[in-house]
Amino acid sequence: MTPDRRSHNLGVAAALGAYSLWGLVPIFWPLLDRSSAPEILAHRIVWSTVLGAILVALFARKRWRAQLTGRGTFIRLTVASVVIAVNWGLYIWAVNNGRVTEAALGYYINPLLAILAGVFFFSEKLAPMQWAAIGLATVAVVVITIEYGQPPWTALVLAVTFTIYGIVKKRVKVEPIVSMTAESALMTIPAIGFLVFLASRGEGDFLQHGIGYDLLLACAGVVTAVPLLLFAYAAQRIPLSLIGLTQYLAPTMQFLLGVFYFKEAMSTGRWIGFTLVWVALMIISVQAVSAMRRSRRLHRVAG
Repeated sequence: MTPDRRSHNLGVAAALGAYSLWGLVPIFWPLLDRSSAPEILAHRIVWSTVLGAILVALFARKRWRAQLTGRGTFIRLTVASVVIAVNWGLYIWAVNNGRVTEAALGYYINPLLAILAGVFFFSEKLAPMQWAAIGLATVAVVVITIEYGQPPWTALVLAVTFTIYGIVKKRVKVEPIVSMTAESALMTIPAIGFLVFLASRGEGDFLQHGIGYDLLLACAGVVTAVPLLLFAYAAQRIPLSLIGLTQYLAPTMQFLLGVFYFKEAMSTGRWIGFTLVWVALMIISVQAVSAMRRSRRLHRVAG
């Protein structure tokens, strides 16, 4: 096996590992059900910062300062920090309140919103198939709204916040380890302040339920960092178009967990809505594969 082929295979394995871990994470958050979603989020922020600082010291010690200089970078990372904190907190709440399938819907919708973001913020052009996919997703949201009697706010807020996060991160030229650590660090002081506030009222769960539970709270940082590191490894070794095709693994696993593990109800209307979204994603995937093949052919001809 050639070194390039080996690197490609390792990149694919890392991408599958990252999205598989993100897909399995709904199993982890219920282990912390003694704590409220805001408290879990605060611990996730604090321990992500601790772990991130260790990783930066090991792998980016000589680079991180140069990457974080500039007022624009600081502002963008601050926005990213706030937006991803909202996304994290809502996702934890959703999992611990029987909304795993709705959360999965949000991450299914996200790639479609990302495509629209490319049009409005980066002047990208859409193919007719992409417009058709977005139209199907819109119909899906309408169907689910009729079924619920209200819009699926959890899914929509998760999709919108992660799309905003992606827009901001596209404009930040900072490597993932440094970016993750900086984003967590920017929210660490408020997070610590909230944990101290809870402790002062006797409502905090840290150091109250034994070392096993404390370690689980600390593992919230590991749950955050490990998939991101695998993703960063993959992004350096395989095309982003291939990573894009693997991203549906996570919400699919989350959806299956919601239906078969957490036994969440799926009415006919919800099945119709999800099916429309799946068809939309299939259209997007086919279009992406076709574009990738055309690009390869043009590259071979040019070569």
